[in-house]
Amino acid sequence: MKKKTVLVCILKHKRDRRILLQERWYRIPVAYLPRRKFTHLAFYQPIEFGRFGKRIQYYARVLNRKIVKRIDLLPKEKNHPRAHDEYLKIGLVWIRKLPHQIKNIIPRRVSFGFTTLKSLLKAGDILELYGISPTEQIIERGLQRLGIKTEKEFTISKDGKRYRLDLAVFCRDGRIAIECDNLKAHSGVQIGKDKIKDAFLKRHGWHVIRLREPDIIEKPDYCLGLVVKAVNRFGGQVDS
Repeated sequence: MKKKTVLVCILKHKRDRRILLQERWYRIPVAYLPRRKFTHLAFYQPIEFGRFGKRIQYYARVLNRKIVKRIDLLPKEKNHPRAHDEYLKIGLVWIRKLPHQIKNIIPRRVSFGFTTLKSLLKAGDILELYGISPTEQIIERGLQRLGIKTEKEFTISKDGKRYRLDLAVFCRDGRIAIECDNLKAHSGVQIGKDKIKDAFLKRHGWHVIRLREPDIIEKPDYCLGLVVKAVNRFGGQVDS
């Protein structure tokens, strides 16, 4: 069977979703048109969609393509600064809901990107859509290959506080808390919360390792090495 290529694109506004579902077409500025050919579209809904945001709900089969002026697509917006720019109008055979929504769990910035129809129908997370495991899985599986056992989502409850660890490693002479920090979720106010959490863990005898998402994805061996050094420092793991 011929491989089916899916272009992941963005529904910027609820108005765009209404057009998609009622009129069965989508538009892409010619200036930003991806060069690869595609047979299907998948539509990412950003945070502006409220409780239906940060996910892909719909996908569609491409019927035809036609270059038109934006003003011809959206005549009520004749004063738009790009009204006379050229757009690719993509007509659609059908639009369907995915059997399960693909959520932006970590989350990551989503822009135009390519995947396969097979991956689209199987993925549960945006990273999986592009063949990238969630950061916790990358570290968990990497440590597993190195013979280091981890406990995922280990919970600590003390002094009236409760924290969940991404991964916990138990050694002969100590305990290691591994936190996998993505750029968006671990910024701003969250940085202060992370410092409070780290101080709590250290008071209760934990060694904390924070791994940044770009390092996990681009330099996994470096990240795994930090954990291995800590495990060795704390006497290795007890054989089960």
